[in-house]
Amino acid sequence: MADVVDKGLRKAGISVSKPVLAVICLIFGILLLIFPQLVGIIIGVFLIIQGILLFVEYMEGNRRVA
Repeated sequence: MADVVDKGLRKAGISVSKPVLAVICLIFGILLLIFPQLVGIIIGVFLIIQGILLFVEYMEGNRRVA
């Protein structure tokens, strides 16, 4: 999963090292354990980021074809 996120971030021009990504995941996991009501917000943020990454990948694919 981390490879997919890292690859998507690179395509968007964002470089994040794996240790930093791991720390971010750990922080979100701990926050979810402490504050279960944050589940909706964290999932929403994840889905927005994933949607942006997929859109960037789609646009890059169209640019190569044209």
